[in-house]
Amino acid sequence: MAVVRLEHLTKVFPGGTTAVDDLSLTIADGEFLVLVGPSGCGKSTVLRMIAGLEDVSAGEVFIDGDAVTGWPPKLRDIAMVFQNYALYPHMTVQQNMGFALKLRHVDKAEAQRKVNDTAALLGLSALLERKPVALSGGQRQRVAMGRAMVRQPRVFLLDEPLSNLDAKLRVSMRAELARLHQRYRITTVYVTHDQVEAMTLGDRIAVLDRGRLQQIGTPDELYRAPGNRFVAGFMGSPSMNFATVAVGGTGDRVTVTLAGRELAVPGALLRRPGLARYRGATVVMGLRPAAFAVCGAGDEAALPVVPLGVESLGDEKHVLFEAPACSGSTGSSRADDVPSRADDVPVTVDDAAATELWTAKVTQHVDLAIGRPLTLAPDLTEAYFFDPLSGLAVPETPAEEAEPHRAESAAVG
Repeated sequence: MAVVRLEHLTKVFPGGTTAVDDLSLTIADGEFLVLVGPSGCGKSTVLRMIAGLEDVSAGEVFIDGDAVTGWPPKLRDIAMVFQNYALYPHMTVQQNMGFALKLRHVDKAEAQRKVNDTAALLGLSALLERKPVALSGGQRQRVAMGRAMVRQPRVFLLDEPLSNLDAKLRVSMRAELARLHQRYRITTVYVTHDQVEAMTLGDRIAVLDRGRLQQIGTPDELYRAPGNRFVAGFMGSPSMNFATVAVGGTGDRVTVTLAGRELAVPGALLRRPGLARYRGATVVMGLRPAAFAVCGAGDEAALPVVPLGVESLGDEKHVLFEAPACSGSTGSSRADDVPSRADDVPVTVDDAAATELWTAKVTQHVDLAIGRPLTLAPDLTEAYFFDPLSGLAVPETPAEEAEPHRAESAAVG
């Protein structure tokens, strides 16, 4: 087991494309860290730089305090599992799993014992004489895992190892990976674009976007306290709904204007005092699909919607509808209105966000049909708030809050 530390890691490909931009993080001894983000965000490049398969443009990679940036892969004591399994087609399962031990000149009897023990753990004992062509996708994946495990390396690197499996097998393999890590506690870095995998597997999750680290924390921290709009929208399925709203109210009362209605946000200043500084300005409000309930038309917070799509999932239904019309402010921004950390967050609010479809989760018993009007009530105690210029979450204390953007003229959107 080992501690992996990345300091200001940067990768710029020929032609000027920056895949990883000044990434610094530490993976603790025995930790299961998941790198997650959309395709092309640089997560696999990070993995390959840790392994030594990709040259580093700037920064350092440390393993147990040793600067290994210039070391060849074979000296780093790392095992990597690839998306495409990368098994030798001419070798049997036993030969594939024992190949690394053979290269290290491990005694044959000891190597056989390790292969047999690992095969038994992974349910591969009956398949040791088969070649990869005679295996299913799940079996090949277990062989690839076994080949890495039999070496007992200091660090495991897994690059989207479950992406080629069907949905049911992915669930069972996730459980198997979690069980194996719990048993061996080998430091593991796992790359995926699937936030469900990230939430279910990771001790901590590092969210990347366009090569930059957006936030790192436990699954619960990222879901309940996203640091910016990108993380809020990425973590959670279906993703969070966003709208730019005007903030009002006096004293301890905070309101937002949505769909032409001024709605109170109960306990807003107790939960997020920094919201007070946005009064008279706009803020991006986020609501997760679970924050809606079907209600009567006379409800004070009722939002009439017309379903454009209905997805029945058995135990719940998802309703897709146009984002409610928002009231807010527009105008030219001042440079001193932008929070000092704005450059850290590449995702900003654009005009198209208000026209994207929203999703609400409702119980399976609700009778729904596309085009049939429905009334929903949002639970604003579950609302999230983000600065409309930087995308950063509105801070929990006023002292941390930069001056919000205040527009010069009001408009209805």
